Amino acid sequence: MNEANRTAFLDAIAACEGTNTPDGYRALFGYTSKNQRLFDNGYITHPNIRFPFTQTDGVQNYSTAAGRYQIIYPTFRDYASKLVAKFGSASFTPEVQDWIALDMIDKAGALDDVDAGRFQAAVDKCAGIWASLPASHYPQPKRTLSFALEAYTGAGGVVA
Repeated sequence: MNEANRTAFLDAIAACEGTNTPDGYRALFGYTSKNQRLFDNGYITHPNIRFPFTQTDGVQNYSTAAGRYQIIYPTFRDYASKLVAKFGSASFTPEVQDWIALDMIDKAGALDDVDAGRFQAAVDKCAGIWASLPASHYPQPKRTLSFALEAYTGAGGVVA
């Protein structure tokens, strides 16, 4: 396990999602430093608030993304029993958000890449999870690989 690379990779995801701020763990879909769209439920659970948006392909959609890693409500719901077993409740605390994100990275087969510093491989494997990552196939705005890499190395991540 490479804790520094894991933390830096989480920071890079948050930077790509636009939530690498002090309020990032309370950010709702569409959060920016200007609109400060935040939830305030004491992290009791995922807020599950739907926000409409227009995809880059013009299709109208909605998102329930929330928190530092913009976790959608259906994903959170899928984790509920695991959260109760591990944390004693299905809360949405910063610790829980970090744990879910790392578990999602692991399920994508990218955690070994993160630990080993294979940054682009990890990003590519996680592109099906986070719409803002450079290799994402989602019709939403994406960050560049150089933006993501700068966030990663700036947070102390080491590239192999």
